[in-house]
Amino acid sequence: MYNSYETTQRILQGIQRWAAMESPSNRPDQVDGLVGHVAVHLESIGASCERPDLGSGCARPLVARFNANAQGGPRILVLGHLDTVHPMGSIDGPMPLHVEGDRLYGPGVMDMKGGVYLAVDALERLSRSQQMPEVPITVLLNTDEEIGSPFSRGLIEAEAQAHDFVLVPEPVREGHVVIGRFAFARFRLTTHGQSAHAGADNVAGRSAIRAMANIIERLEDLTDMRRLVSFNVGVVQGGEFVNVVPLHCSADVLAVADSEANLAYVHDVMSAVPRWSTDVEIEVATGPQRPLFLPSTGTMWMFDQARIIGAELGLELKGRVSGGGSDGNFTGALGVPTLDGLGVAGKGPHTRGEYLEIGCLAARSELLRRLIELLADSSGPFQKSNTAE
Repeated sequence: MYNSYETTQRILQGIQRWAAMESPSNRPDQVDGLVGHVAVHLESIGASCERPDLGSGCARPLVARFNANAQGGPRILVLGHLDTVHPMGSIDGPMPLHVEGDRLYGPGVMDMKGGVYLAVDALERLSRSQQMPEVPITVLLNTDEEIGSPFSRGLIEAEAQAHDFVLVPEPVREGHVVIGRFAFARFRLTTHGQSAHAGADNVAGRSAIRAMANIIERLEDLTDMRRLVSFNVGVVQGGEFVNVVPLHCSADVLAVADSEANLAYVHDVMSAVPRWSTDVEIEVATGPQRPLFLPSTGTMWMFDQARIIGAELGLELKGRVSGGGSDGNFTGALGVPTLDGLGVAGKGPHTRGEYLEIGCLAARSELLRRLIELLADSSGPFQKSNTAE
């Protein structure tokens, strides 16, 4: 495998610096600090940076442009995010940032600070060697991906439509480059019960929490991995005092579907939930959605080029449609050729055991560098079709 000790150590140290700046989605102030740090880095290698304000609910994303005024040639978008799912204090608590053998452990090292750093390193090497392609190259780093990109979706889609190719350095999925992704739908359930004294008048109450518990069990029982559709409740909040039959309860649902038919099934199920109880009132609110991303002709052409480059570097690249979501869902669904899963290899994203593999950092950064060069010099399929092949 292609390797360079100097490159590996430089990338490793850079990822460690970024990972040390904890940036959970629910702390926009923390995310903003990291994005500012990355903006300075990109400006130092020739990018012009802007930080659009998308509202108070998220940190300002970063749009960094190289050769913004270049005319002609393919336009390349590198798309990633800098927010994570890990709460503040993870490094000083259950997820210390450390190297163990060939692994770097820590919050967000795999998903997806590691991959974003690989892309920045690839661009930096192109810039410092004066080999930066003379075509428009944009780096878009959003700050709300882990909560479904509700603020940044419009920005992502607008940038995608202004480009010919999209590269997404999300983590490698079990050694596979991602050529498509399942659809994702988020919902907020709320139950409204009848409060009562938990001791003296218990039977007069209607517990919103108990009703929600029944709904959760019934909903998650509809998960069918043979059909490739799933329902998961990840956040539940309810009640105020232990001596009161709870009046309200809320739950956040994430549903995943591999096809338009299964996505329609998900929406049919969720629309029926309000009729699942006669004792309490049930509300269902639709949240952020990620559309189905199916492999297109352009995406498969990109994958073929990446596979050839990977073989030269000692990387055996295989393609797969992933059950995990990313902002590549938006760009791929628009028909813009999108190649995802180009980031670091590792395991345990979204868990306390998250890690990346150090030994392939140099090769995967070099893959991105060569792929950017090839796309910039390409006369490949620029047509944007949302029709799967």
